[in-house]
Amino acid sequence: MSESKVNSLGIIGMGLMGGAVMKMTGAGLGWDADAARCVNAPAASDVFESCDGVFLCLPNSDVVRAVLGAATLRPGQIIMDTTTGDPREMAAIGAELLARGVHYLDATVSGSSAQLLQQDVLVMVGGDAAVFERCRDWFASFAREVIHVGPCGSGAKMKLVTNLVLGLNRAALAEGLAFAQQLDLDLTQTLDVLRRSMAYSRIMDTKGEKMITQDFTPQAKLSQHLKDVRLMQAASKLPLPLSETHRRLLEKAEALGYGEADNSAVIQAILEP
Repeated sequence: MSESKVNSLGIIGMGLMGGAVMKMTGAGLGWDADAARCVNAPAASDVFESCDGVFLCLPNSDVVRAVLGAATLRPGQIIMDTTTGDPREMAAIGAELLARGVHYLDATVSGSSAQLLQQDVLVMVGGDAAVFERCRDWFASFAREVIHVGPCGSGAKMKLVTNLVLGLNRAALAEGLAFAQQLDLDLTQTLDVLRRSMAYSRIMDTKGEKMITQDFTPQAKLSQHLKDVRLMQAASKLPLPLSETHRRLLEKAEALGYGEADNSAVIQAILEP
């Protein structure tokens, strides 16, 4: 393998994010637990045995550990984990793999799979800086910007911080639109005014219309963000009062049947009894 970059690339986890990463990077192999999503790789071992670099696009750290535990890895191989997981667990995985000569980067993504396809995401990478540089070209193929944020686990930490603020922006927009509806305001005009006002956040551009039209086709699933909020609370030594309220809203939306819907469906936790 070249010391300047990774030569061959594969994907483990071919959901929304993994499929988008494959398209943008041109990776040749992709495996998923859903056989219908697999690309040139009937088994996960096909990816690990053939590729110098492997992206993991998985639901959580437990799945990451299970997949890596069953894999045959070789010294010098690079694992790039986009999973929004437990920072402590990701740091531990990095240390364990390093002892086997395998490199691990927790390369978390700020943005949806749709934004990744537009090369409009930020990637926050934890791990060895030299290994990060070797993989920069792969990240640059789908990211607007790539930042090395520290040792293993740091990418996951930064993702939780950004997701905390992002999720609260989304919840605030949902509450604002629900309030506007109660006041008999035109919601399309309300969204336009919000975008022009000091209240503006980019979440209005990606989730505002979805909330108004109730088009909850998933870009990022609500249940996944609920998982993230629980990780934030577990990682924090301080109370997170706004995130606690947000968690309860997400749990209500999930109980109403919106767990697999887009995370903009949090508005339904406010609108529905």
